[in-house]
Amino acid sequence: MTADIAADILVIGAGIAGASLAAELAPHARVVLIEAEDMPGYHSTGRSAAFWHETLGGPLVQPLTRASYPVLEAGGFLKPRASLEVAEINGLPLLDKLASEFAGTGVGLARLDHDGIRQWVPRARPILVGGMLESTGADIDVAGLHGSVLAAFRRAGGMLETGRRIDRVERIDGVWHVQAGDWHTSAPIIVNAAGAWADGLAAMAGAKPLGIQPMRRTIAQVRVTTDDVPDHLPLVIDIAGSYYFRPEGPNRLWLCPHDETPVEAGDAAPEEIDVAIAIDRFETVTDWKVAAVERKWAGLRSFAPDRLPVYGFDPVVDGFFWFAGQGGIGIQTAPAAAMLGAALLLGQPMPDAVAAIDPAPYAPDRFVALAQR
Repeated sequence: MTADIAADILVIGAGIAGASLAAELAPHARVVLIEAEDMPGYHSTGRSAAFWHETLGGPLVQPLTRASYPVLEAGGFLKPRASLEVAEINGLPLLDKLASEFAGTGVGLARLDHDGIRQWVPRARPILVGGMLESTGADIDVAGLHGSVLAAFRRAGGMLETGRRIDRVERIDGVWHVQAGDWHTSAPIIVNAAGAWADGLAAMAGAKPLGIQPMRRTIAQVRVTTDDVPDHLPLVIDIAGSYYFRPEGPNRLWLCPHDETPVEAGDAAPEEIDVAIAIDRFETVTDWKVAAVERKWAGLRSFAPDRLPVYGFDPVVDGFFWFAGQGGIGIQTAPAAAMLGAALLLGQPMPDAVAAIDPAPYAPDRFVALAQR
C-alpha cells in the first residue's frame, strides 16, 4: 500500500484530547491529525458543559486538573465560579468521604449546613441539609480552548484531515497504514484518541479493547419563572450523583440528570425522559419553577472500567498509543494530559508542569495486571 501522506505520528480523533496532544507533538515530529467528522469536536468536546472542578474524577485525576490550571488561566479560558456539592440526609457520609479523600491535597473545601447553602443557592429547599463548597472552580471556554490548540497545531506544521472515516488499519514492516475511502496515510505510531470509538479503533488495529464504554449525558437549558437566579450561583452538584445545575444568563440554567447511559458510539441525542428527570430533581431541591425548555442536547463521555484515563503505549501491539477514556475530565485536564502524553510517546523527560505526576495509574498495562489478579 502506498500512502498519500507519510508522517511520524498519526493522531486519530480531533476532539480536545487528540487536538491537545497533537499540538504538543507537532513541534517535534510530522503529525497528521485525523478526524472522521467534518468538524473537529462534534461529538463530545463541542457538546460539553465543561467546568474546572478540582475534585472531579477523584484524587488520582486531581494532579492533572491542577497542573492544567495555569495554562487554562493564561489562555483566558476560565471564568471563576464556585462549585457546591450538596447532600440530603442520606448523602452526608459522602461529604465526609470527599473531605477525607482530598485532605492534604491543597484543595480548598468548606463544609456548609443548610443556612450556608442558602447563601449561595437562595431557593434551596430544606431537603438539602449539607454541602461542600469548592470556591476555586471556573467555567471553561471549550470552543476557545479547542480552537486554540488546533491553531497551535497548524502553526507548528501539523496537518489536520477532517471527514476521514477510517476503513482499515494495518501494520506492515513496522509502519501503520490507515485507509479512509480512497485516502491513505502512514506512520510508525498511531495515537488512539478516538473517544467513544477508542475500542473499535483498537480492534481494527489488532489491539485488545480495554472496555472503554461510551455513556450518554443529557443537558437542557431552561428558563425559570422568576428573574432571581444570582450571577454568583455556583455549579450545584448532588453528592449522590443524580443531578447538577448551573446558571446560564438571566433566569436561565443548564440542568443535567447526571445520566450515564451506556450506548453504542454514535451521534447522541437527548431522551425526553432524561430531560423530565432533570427538571423534576431540580424542582425537588429548589423552589425555582421551570417555565420552558429552550434547548436540549446530549453528548458522549467514555470511561475505562476503573474510570481513569488511559495514556500510554499498548502493552502488546507495537506503535499503538492509547489516549482515551477521559470520561468527564478530558477538557479540564487537557493541557497537562497532553504534556504527559507527549513525553511518554516521545520518550522525553516530563515537563516541569507535570514532573510530579506519576503516569502509572493511567497506563494501559494496568488492565493486564488487574486481569492477572
